Amino acid sequence: MTIQLDCYYSLSSPWAYFAGPKLQDIVRRHRLALVLKPYDFQAVVPKTGGVPIRTRPEPRRRYHDLELARWSDYLGMPMVIQPKHYPRHAVADPNWNKYAGWMVIAAQRQGLDASVLSHALLRALWAEERDTAQPDVRIAIADENGYDGQALHALERDAATLAQYQAYTDEAERIGVFGAPTFVLQGELFWGQDRLDFVERALGRLRSPR
Repeated sequence: MTIQLDCYYSLSSPWAYFAGPKLQDIVRRHRLALVLKPYDFQAVVPKTGGVPIRTRPEPRRRYHDLELARWSDYLGMPMVIQPKHYPRHAVADPNWNKYAGWMVIAAQRQGLDASVLSHALLRALWAEERDTAQPDVRIAIADENGYDGQALHALERDAATLAQYQAYTDEAERIGVFGAPTFVLQGELFWGQDRLDFVERALGRLRSPR
């Protein structure tokens, strides 16, 4: 039996970036059906109890940066703590972090494994100072990782892609997702990349029930 693992997240989440390698490893070893579910973080999280970084007081922002630096060092993953293409205050384009999510959904709609693309887009934003809100950047990242960037870009605003994004957003609100990434395994929520060990423990119990 193939077990499905859902991942609700935003393509602007540094924690989703940190989760990428370990998540891919767990999916591979347990032969999971991973469904990436980008959702409208800014719309859902204030309704479910989360606090977006742009609305946090400065002491919490400073601590957030400290934690990013700690995790970057611990995981050995490069990280620009305040990347120039991550708006920390006013946002000129309210869709700036949705485009990459739409591309990931487009890839999944084509039956592709979108996990490599997803991680590459997150890495580009958080470690490579690339503006993933720009179409040419997303296309290049997709091409660099073995996808057809132009084809995926053409599907980003397709009605079915946008409907799927809205469906994931509605799901996230309905089940009480309040952060990113949030993993869902058979109805149980695991919030944060640092909860992947608990995801794996839960998988172990499913594979070897007492």
